[in-house]
Amino acid sequence: MKAFVADKYAKKGALRLADMPEPELRDNDVLVEVHAAGVNLLDSKLRDGEFKLIVPYRPPFVLGHDVAGIVVRAGSKVRKFKAGDEVYARPRDGRIGTFAEFIAMDEADVALKPKNLSMEEAASIPLVGLTAWQVLVERAGLRKGQKVFIQAGSGGVGTFAIQLAKHLGATVATTASAANMGLVKSLGADVVVDYRRDDFEKVLQGYDVIVNSQDAKTLEKSLRVLKPGGKLISISGPPDPGFARKQGLNVVLKLVLRLLSLGIRRKAKRAGVDYSFLFMWAQGDQLSRITSLIETGVIRPVMDRTFPFEQTNEALAYVETGRAKGKVVVKVR
Repeated sequence: MKAFVADKYAKKGALRLADMPEPELRDNDVLVEVHAAGVNLLDSKLRDGEFKLIVPYRPPFVLGHDVAGIVVRAGSKVRKFKAGDEVYARPRDGRIGTFAEFIAMDEADVALKPKNLSMEEAASIPLVGLTAWQVLVERAGLRKGQKVFIQAGSGGVGTFAIQLAKHLGATVATTASAANMGLVKSLGADVVVDYRRDDFEKVLQGYDVIVNSQDAKTLEKSLRVLKPGGKLISISGPPDPGFARKQGLNVVLKLVLRLLSLGIRRKAKRAGVDYSFLFMWAQGDQLSRITSLIETGVIRPVMDRTFPFEQTNEALAYVETGRAKGKVVVKVR
């Protein structure tokens, strides 16, 4: 099969289009013919080596964390899917590789594709949808009447999280450029801060939950926007001891992550708020619940551009500019 391969960890390194063996099918796996693959900043960060201590891959490896396609074969213990099913997924860490013609995935990571979405639209959903769900529903327990600040509202996670937060009954604030204000308001944002003109710290106060996706300076400023007892959940770091335990990291890495997050955890404690880091995980059952929200019209995909498979490197470079409105997708088939 054709696949885009990272031959080594290298910052801004180009992926190589190569012939690779078809993935091995385990008993609990489905083999999926890839029709479309979402492109994420996580792919760039993995290629650059930013996560090689936490999520190691042995080069050469195939990148890609989002997929929509058709099941062509099912393992002997698979019960939920059969050949011909249209599915989508975020394959689990250690088994990624959607920039390819085929991928084998554990059926627990997979869900039936929303019937009202194209393959390209469906491929834009899993990683950002699961991230938003795990932050807002699982970690924050966001409730009706609460106030949530979702940073970078026009990005992939932001466009999905705004819609989910409104569905949960929250008041939603976000940041966006003047050019993207109309987009985030159309998704349900109640308060939009133009980050080029205004300082969100001076505009927003008394929030219950903040979803941080930006740099360390923004993370620290976010503490001052929360009410006492509020929750600051970061999807951009620094990783905390809870994450280290969940990943089953060795003692040295646990100590490193504890030290990396020590500063923000201390400041959060002094401010009377809770800090945690979330690195989203594959979860087919959660994705099925997201499917229901999409099919009933509660949430719609927001897509910027679709690239042909041959231009996967160009798609990755475009995502790295940070200018995409919503998601970027590669059409494989």
